[in-house]
Amino acid sequence: MKESNARAGIWLMVATTFVFAVQDGVSRHLAGEYNVLMVVMIRYWFFALFVIAIAARKPGGVRAVAATTQPLLQVFRGVLLAGEICVTIAAFVMLGLIETHAIFISYPLIIAALSGPVLGEQVGWRRWGAIFVGFVGVLIILQPGIRVFSPYALVALGAAFLFALYGLLTRYAARKDSATTSFFWTGIAGAVVMTAIGMWFWQPMTGPDWIWMAALCLTGVLGHWLLIKCYEVAEASVVQPFAYLQLVFVSVLGVLVFRESIGVNVVVGAGVVVAAGLFTLWRARRMA
Repeated sequence: MKESNARAGIWLMVATTFVFAVQDGVSRHLAGEYNVLMVVMIRYWFFALFVIAIAARKPGGVRAVAATTQPLLQVFRGVLLAGEICVTIAAFVMLGLIETHAIFISYPLIIAALSGPVLGEQVGWRRWGAIFVGFVGVLIILQPGIRVFSPYALVALGAAFLFALYGLLTRYAARKDSATTSFFWTGIAGAVVMTAIGMWFWQPMTGPDWIWMAALCLTGVLGHWLLIKCYEVAEASVVQPFAYLQLVFVSVLGVLVFRESIGVNVVVGAGVVVAAGLFTLWRARRMA
């Protein structure tokens, strides 16, 4: 890969993580005022329009992009991601942005742990060691004996598990479908299921909060667009380590906007999890 492409991909990933961090902050604000299901539903309406627009520009249009030999898997992926987003936003309100993300960043380790039984991939002892160390970091964040059984912490951990499973199923679907097809089904399936559920929890919104809702939808579309461009110009293994910057941006937002505090256990634990995650990425790249 050309150095210029790698540099452009890294900067695009940095921009992506910043936009997604802003999106998380807006989600936390809106979910603190309105039902999570309604907020996610409206967000998915714009997401669905975005994936349809992307599909329409591909050769063969929407029909060609939507064609798949594994529709049940694709629908399940979309529903799974929608559920994960709901759980994550609920965790933002219960636990705060910083601690939720500090726990959530364990998802690459969960993917590594489940890649053997789900995808049939071989996980060596070094990566198993990194997975163990990473979950020690999670326990440091949870403070064993104090908050390890907190339902709020378990909500964040559950969100990480759901996202890891979504990632694994996405890799499984990629064996037969293109990334564009999987992306299309992610948006459409999520929009359908969230509309079917979210309409029952509709709440009137104030004028200013409609502006925040528009910001949520725009940051969602912009973040996904930046991510697509990022992977178009650079290899995933090059830019993926910079995805951890989202924790940094979220921490700044949490402290400055939501008056959250960062405990020593969160800093130390998150550092351990990030280090373990980077090691698993390095090992996976080397094995590949």
